[in-house]
Amino acid sequence: MVVAVEYISKEASDDVENATHGVTGILAVQGAFAEHAAMLDRLGAPWKLLRAADDFDGSIDRVILPGGESTTQGKLLRSTGLFEKVAAHIAAGKPVFGTCAGMILLADRLENDDNVYFAALDATVRRNAYGRQLGSFAATADFGEVRDFPLVFIRGPYVVSVGPRAQVMTEVNGNVVGLKQGNILATAFHPELTDDTRIHELFLSL
Repeated sequence: MVVAVEYISKEASDDVENATHGVTGILAVQGAFAEHAAMLDRLGAPWKLLRAADDFDGSIDRVILPGGESTTQGKLLRSTGLFEKVAAHIAAGKPVFGTCAGMILLADRLENDDNVYFAALDATVRRNAYGRQLGSFAATADFGEVRDFPLVFIRGPYVVSVGPRAQVMTEVNGNVVGLKQGNILATAFHPELTDDTRIHELFLSL
């Protein structure tokens, strides 16, 4: 999916100004947040970018943690004061969707990294699991009841082990690349880089 130029400067959906609830906050300290914004616009779902703690107001009912560089995102989450806001949101059981780096931020355990961030997802995740040569590729698989979804991987992680609280939603070549745990969705791939809205629709239904 090619994102329109307008998303370079767009900070929120057109209908968000008067919204008191039902808004999706998209972490926008680094990474592929504009593509998620464009996907939510296609679905008519209000959203706003989260760049600082003050952006996380009472209108936000759900959060997207986009792809990017997890270590950088983790540092910026701390320095902006957003980490505590997002952590409280997750602890309250509210919906959160992590893609690629977002999956890493959500994981309880990282196999090849001493850092742990939100520690919310009962899984062990391996960063940059496919290495450089196989780092970017495409596949098709079912995601739970969502059939034949196009999967786009960009130097993504995969799940090494899954604990009892998490549900496997999809696998590719024997590797777990999608999980659901209560109101948490996490994918090693990038549904926002496709024209298929169904996984975002699933997230909005949580």
